[in-house]
Amino acid sequence: MRSLTNINVLTCAFTFTLWNNIQSTVEDEFIANYSSSLLANVPKNIPVRTQVFDLSHNRISGLSISEFINLSDLQVLNLSHNLITVLDFSVFIFNENLEYLDLSHNNISEVSCLTLAYLRHLDLSYNKFTALPICQEFGNMFHLEYLGLSATMIRTSDFRYIKHLQLHTVFLNLGNFSLYEPQSLTVLTTRNLHIAFAANQNFIFSLLYDGMSTAENLKIVNLRYTLSYKDFPSPSLMLLKKIKTTTLTLDAVDLQWAIILQIFMLIWYSPVEHLTVRNLTFRGPLEELTEYAFLPLLSSVEQLISLDGSMKALTLEHVRNKVYYFNQEILYRQFSEMNIANLTIADAYMPHMLCPNRTSSFQYLNFSHNALTDELFQNCGTLVDLKLLILQKNKFESLHKVSFMTSRMKSLKYLDMSNNLLRHDGAGVQCQWAESLAELDLSSNQLVDAVFECLPVNVKKLSLQNNQISSVPSGVAELKSLEELNLASNRLADLPGCSGFTSLQFLNVEMNSILTPSADFFQSCPRVGELQAGHNPFKCSCELQAFIRLERHSGGKLFGWPAAYVCEYPEGLRGTELKDFHLSPLACNTTLLLVTALLLTLLLVAAVAFLCIYLDVPWYVRMTWQWTQTKRRAWHNRPADQEAVLQFHAFISYSERDAPWVKNELIPNLERGEGCVQLCQHERNFIPGKSIVENIINCIEKSYRSIFVLSPNFVQSEWCHYELYFAHHKLFSENSNSLILILLEPIPPYLIPARYHKLKALMAKRTYMEWPKERSKRALFWANLRAAISINLPISSEANE
Repeated sequence: MRSLTNINVLTCAFTFTLWNNIQSTVEDEFIANYSSSLLANVPKNIPVRTQVFDLSHNRISGLSISEFINLSDLQVLNLSHNLITVLDFSVFIFNENLEYLDLSHNNISEVSCLTLAYLRHLDLSYNKFTALPICQEFGNMFHLEYLGLSATMIRTSDFRYIKHLQLHTVFLNLGNFSLYEPQSLTVLTTRNLHIAFAANQNFIFSLLYDGMSTAENLKIVNLRYTLSYKDFPSPSLMLLKKIKTTTLTLDAVDLQWAIILQIFMLIWYSPVEHLTVRNLTFRGPLEELTEYAFLPLLSSVEQLISLDGSMKALTLEHVRNKVYYFNQEILYRQFSEMNIANLTIADAYMPHMLCPNRTSSFQYLNFSHNALTDELFQNCGTLVDLKLLILQKNKFESLHKVSFMTSRMKSLKYLDMSNNLLRHDGAGVQCQWAESLAELDLSSNQLVDAVFECLPVNVKKLSLQNNQISSVPSGVAELKSLEELNLASNRLADLPGCSGFTSLQFLNVEMNSILTPSADFFQSCPRVGELQAGHNPFKCSCELQAFIRLERHSGGKLFGWPAAYVCEYPEGLRGTELKDFHLSPLACNTTLLLVTALLLTLLLVAAVAFLCIYLDVPWYVRMTWQWTQTKRRAWHNRPADQEAVLQFHAFISYSERDAPWVKNELIPNLERGEGCVQLCQHERNFIPGKSIVENIINCIEKSYRSIFVLSPNFVQSEWCHYELYFAHHKLFSENSNSLILILLEPIPPYLIPARYHKLKALMAKRTYMEWPKERSKRALFWANLRAAISINLPISSEANE
């Protein structure tokens, strides 16, 4: 459908484009904005490179050359909405690059002209001119495209200086208008003509007729006529040969029915292709217009519209009917029989429209914001070319009847039934839609889940927004062509599946009642490329974690993430974005939590049991008990001094695998030579008949020092561990320094078993002697070792023996 051209839009677009073309090539330093600054004069010290100067909405009453003399680069100057009374164009003599000059909405009544050669936009509208302020110098402004003027009268000679200019748009503000000489406008050469008449005056229809003979696009605002119909100047048929207008817009129209019909007859015969009438009020019948005169006029219109004309589109918006005494069905018949492609009647309180009697040329019908009901176009088979039908904001109630309304519209592709009162309760009623219908808007109605039993099978885009749908029944609707589905603002509690929508690519479920959406949505809907599920009251709990993970793996398919996805419940998390909500998997799985607690308990018990076994806790308890008993006996049988009980210089603890080194190196080097050293060795000094533990304790007790030969073999010997344990006890119980550690071979820390914690602690805190591999250093090693165990032992009977 070709949209109707609006002159106002074209004018604004032209102005905006000019302004943008300048702004897009400059930086902020080239723009001086003093709009709404309560200025009484043009400010001084404006940067000389300024190109855009905005002084609108101030209190400036006069202009001088000195205020603009330095602004040689000025291109845009806006002086609208000020208090200027006299305009002398010579103040801009040094602004040769000026292209845009807006002096509208001032109090200008006098003009002194000067040619501004590069001016493209000049607006002098809404001022206090009596005659049009068109000077001879305007004729030399060959770049001029937009010209805005105001006057209270127009004479034939007013446009003589600019009739050769190829203008894009002319805007005429005709407030308190009193005189128009016919044919005055026809000398203009412009594509767009916009005439704004005074709202409280009777319109001069010669302006309409001449305007249609002047511009391709014509817009007239405030078309009002309250005089007698007999005084109305009917258009001449000769006028039809002169009409150039193809797009006509009439805004704020208040006319009698008969006048409207006469104007419509003129337009129908003319080259006008697009007619738009907004804010239309039609009145009557008058005393002079009897029913006998009115009906023949309608009859002539009926004959007229059956003929082929140039009109392609008619738009009537915001219509108010103040005619009470005629059969409106006649009017509906005229509209229905129009031989045009596009018809819009919006906001007209229209209760009905008739089906065309013959095959209609309508391709686009817009009857929005009326009072139409389910009886519209029932059993109507003449709208076979209709492609787009808009019926929003009416009073339709039955979706079943709407489907039958479209069943004979063989070309219908788009139907808008939004903002009605539509219901469908199912009850086994079969719906019958046009097979060609591809896009259907049923938003803002009263539809429930049963609507999915009454939908066109070939629909591709479906809007069910703002209804009362709580779920999408599975297996009810088979919409295999559906690509876009809008279910926003309903009552859904979860994301719908796609079992019946195998081609679905877009789904909108925003603003529903979804607390925890399903995480398997994209698995059931593999073709969906975009999901809008934001603005729902999400409950941030364990169940929502799967949906949050879904977003991370969806590849950006969630529209509006993360801003539109916010926790609503619980209260403490309200306002938290879902991307910032995290819970551990353990907290979200009751079974896992119970199993974990049970496993932890079993592990704890097992760990305690393992430690008891691994660390030989019973053995340690027994050894501690034996140690305690030995200490107790020693306490009762304590000798006079410590030396009385010492029999050996040192007790040697070593692994059997290190016995060759002990027997061949350690014992020979300590027991021979000067200062004979007495060593306690288990092979020769353990007393037969006593337990090994008791022998170990006795040997340690009777030795001044305890020498431990450390190597990887040592940490693998259980008895070495026991000997170390008792020696460690002696270390702490007697607060002595009796331990000597000899590192025969390096022991990597990772080779020391966990239960050898005492050994690890001793090696970390105490200094040990390392067996040197170089023979030259061994003499020093033996000397240090002798010194460490050197003590005078008392001579005892056991020693003599």
